[in-house]
Amino acid sequence: MNLIVPVGLMADDIQSIGVPYVQNYPKSSYLSGNQNWSIAKDRNGLMYFGNAEGLLTFDGKYWQQYKMPNRQIVRAVATAKDGMVYTGSFGEFGYWSYQHKKLRYTSLVNLIPKPYKIRDEIWKIYTVGKRVIFQSFSSIYIYEDKKVTVVKPPNAFLFLHQVKDKLFAEVLGKGLFELKGKNLIPLSGSEILGNTGILSVLPYKDGSFIIGTGKNGLFVYDGKTFLPLNSLANSFLKTYQLNNGVKILNKYYAYGTILNGLIIIDENGNIVQRINKSSGLQNNTILSLYADNEQNLWAGLDNGIDRIELNSPLYFYFDKAGQFGTVYSSLIIKDKIYLGTNQGLFASPWTPENGTLFNSFDFKLVPGSQGQVWNLQEIDSQLLCGHNDGTYRIVGAQMEKISNINGGWTIKKLNSNANYLIQGTYTGLVIFAKDANGKWVFSHKVAGFGEPSRYVEQDNKGDIWVSHAYKGLYKLSLSPDLKQATNIKYYDGKNGLPSNFNINIFNLENKIVFSSDEGFLLYDEISNRFTKYDALNKNLGSFYTANKIITAGLKKYWFINHGKMGLVNLSEPGQTVIDSNRFSILDGRMVQYYENISQISSKLYLISVDDGFVIYNTASSANYAKKQKLPAVLIRKIEDITDKYSTLTENGSSEEKIEIPFSRNNIRISFSLPYYRQSKVKFQYFLEGYAKQWSDWSSATQKDFTNLSSGTYVFKVRAKISEGFTSEITVFEFVVNPPWYGSNWAIVVYLVLGIIALIAGKKIYEAKLKKDQQSILNKLQLEKEAFVKREAEATEKQIIKIQTEKLQAELASKNRELANSAMSLVYKNELLQKISEEMTKLKDENGKKLSEEQLRKIQKVIDDGMNDERDWNLFESSFNEAHESFFKKLKANHPDLVPNDLKLCAYLHMNMSSKELASLLNISLRGVEIRRYRLRKKLEVPHDKNLVEFLMEL
Repeated sequence: MNLIVPVGLMADDIQSIGVPYVQNYPKSSYLSGNQNWSIAKDRNGLMYFGNAEGLLTFDGKYWQQYKMPNRQIVRAVATAKDGMVYTGSFGEFGYWSYQHKKLRYTSLVNLIPKPYKIRDEIWKIYTVGKRVIFQSFSSIYIYEDKKVTVVKPPNAFLFLHQVKDKLFAEVLGKGLFELKGKNLIPLSGSEILGNTGILSVLPYKDGSFIIGTGKNGLFVYDGKTFLPLNSLANSFLKTYQLNNGVKILNKYYAYGTILNGLIIIDENGNIVQRINKSSGLQNNTILSLYADNEQNLWAGLDNGIDRIELNSPLYFYFDKAGQFGTVYSSLIIKDKIYLGTNQGLFASPWTPENGTLFNSFDFKLVPGSQGQVWNLQEIDSQLLCGHNDGTYRIVGAQMEKISNINGGWTIKKLNSNANYLIQGTYTGLVIFAKDANGKWVFSHKVAGFGEPSRYVEQDNKGDIWVSHAYKGLYKLSLSPDLKQATNIKYYDGKNGLPSNFNINIFNLENKIVFSSDEGFLLYDEISNRFTKYDALNKNLGSFYTANKIITAGLKKYWFINHGKMGLVNLSEPGQTVIDSNRFSILDGRMVQYYENISQISSKLYLISVDDGFVIYNTASSANYAKKQKLPAVLIRKIEDITDKYSTLTENGSSEEKIEIPFSRNNIRISFSLPYYRQSKVKFQYFLEGYAKQWSDWSSATQKDFTNLSSGTYVFKVRAKISEGFTSEITVFEFVVNPPWYGSNWAIVVYLVLGIIALIAGKKIYEAKLKKDQQSILNKLQLEKEAFVKREAEATEKQIIKIQTEKLQAELASKNRELANSAMSLVYKNELLQKISEEMTKLKDENGKKLSEEQLRKIQKVIDDGMNDERDWNLFESSFNEAHESFFKKLKANHPDLVPNDLKLCAYLHMNMSSKELASLLNISLRGVEIRRYRLRKKLEVPHDKNLVEFLMEL
């Protein structure tokens, strides 16, 4: 008897169209063995993989490999609620835990009773309550309370399976058994499952189980009987050999195969997805499957690891075989999907034709469409195709040419007259009209304008704007009959355009806007100039330089910025909501400048990419966003980077205290977010005790801190994805120990030394005080003596001054006396001279002159009086008293001077005139001049020196 499951059509189920996003992790990224035999995830979100070269861990950013004791292959891995990680390999099983700040392995095989020594591979590990169950082909080992008990089967095991708290094991040749406690209970009727291997047992509806066999298909076990599941998937699973299975999203089942990737079915057995190497997997051999709590399906492959995003809003169809080339445009109409490519127009049924949910698509070239297809547009229920060779009407798989004008880039209704279409082509504008049957047909080419017309828009005044990436921007009017272009104007930098290139035209909320490399522009007709559309630009973020806008429904638009796309919602006045993160996987995948997105329904969009198309389901996006909750950031490696790199701990999130020597106070903290879905993750951190505020958001996953002072630090980090979800703050505390001179022992020593220093200092201070007192007394005594000395010196100076003044006064008096004496001599000699002159005139009483004898006697007396040496001696004595060193210097310097020379020198020193000298010397004036001349020669007085000045300077 077969269990019949009705097959229903769910054409709107996006999960049956294309394939979900598949992220590949090749061997080159995780740097370990090819094969991945088992997958698990711990409570912190860390992923573990049983790999051909050991245990692999992955935290969303960093991969780490750990070797088994004898470098065995890790066939099985499981995690427990307490954070323990268990692995099994050949002749070995045990657990991994952080010991001494590193993940280390602890073997449990030494707990196995001696008669049951392990000699084969451990293939499965399950945790049930406090028990950990390890299964090999020969035995089941139950680890509980630090003891291992062994369950031996009647024959060799194949695999053990866990469904909640139940455990099932296949015994070769005996059928399926349930493990209860330490006993194996056979399940009656399991012989129907055959002997190709029971490779999957999963929970099914109403408490039953769905069982997958290697080559006999699927069965349902309700606790009493086993019945085959009538499903179209059976043929696939039998042919490609089912290898493992997992339940996903609570209503689907994923089965991995040996030969052709994996298949996903619903509870009714309908095929929902088929994913293999041609649709994104790295390898068709699925060695292990694991569904995590974030709607990710992990596949361990024969060569690599893949992650499949379940319930993703984006589903993909890629032309891996290069069947239809590069996609420029895509459209769904009347249950058919059309792809316009560089090779022609391709069509495939949109809904499956064989009664299944899954649509694998079968694209075929529409006959006669070979060549470049630029545009697909549905207008009034008619599909129009802009082609390199002209314009076609598409009906089913038939093409009808309606225009011979080459290069139909864009086509749309005229705003001013909806009965006409206007098309931009290689050589200008073309008008289409409806014929009597309501079909669009070629009307005419607009005369007077022949420029390439990549973008065409009509403004509210009816003017036509035309642009081309390399030909600039034009505005023109059409004649009333639409046949002639009039008022053609060309716009360039003179009108405010930042460039003549890459100026495109779009209709945004019934307003014509112009894109440029410097932001969006508006045209002001009054000034005939273009100005920046600041109200829009400032709200678009990085999309203000978008080069294309595509309508996405009511007040929603796709903005495409040179390969990057975002969905912009303008429904709230004054607010601009941009969703770009979920589309980051499409960056650079669209044909640049020919990006195409068409709206299938209110919730579905068809996005053209280089080698296929992508379906975006806004309903799935909204549902997933409601469930979104970011995990906590993990603190990973803490490294010492002082001079050489060394790991302080492999897990900063553990509760072990980290102490860092002061001499190694340069560290690097690595962190990651165990969030594996495609998204742009940014981090923000703050180190208390080092910084004053949180850092800026950044994609960096490590931070270096250098020259940390001693003390306790608290490192805080959080993450966010661009949808706005932010994780909780993760805290990591560590201590930088003080240097040896700042340790507790050093402080004790400092205190003792301080006390000793205080005592010594006190004594030194007292001694110094005494010394200073004595010094002060000595200083006062010295100052007193110095004062007395200064006073004595001042008194002595005063006495000397008085004496000097007295001497000067005496000298002045003597000089006056000397001068008076000299003048007296002059007067005396002048008087004697005058007497001598008058004497010749004397007469006796007889009136006769005196006799010569008498005159001679009298003259002798006069001469004796004039030459009296006593006068000179008296003068000389007085002169020596006033100028005691004068004659000494003269005689010393000029020993050849005679007394008369000395006498003349003395008189000259007195600054006497020549007349006075003649009187004193009793010689004539001529005689004076002669003697002065001779004296100059004897004294060797320079010619330019006055003799009197020379003598006065002695």
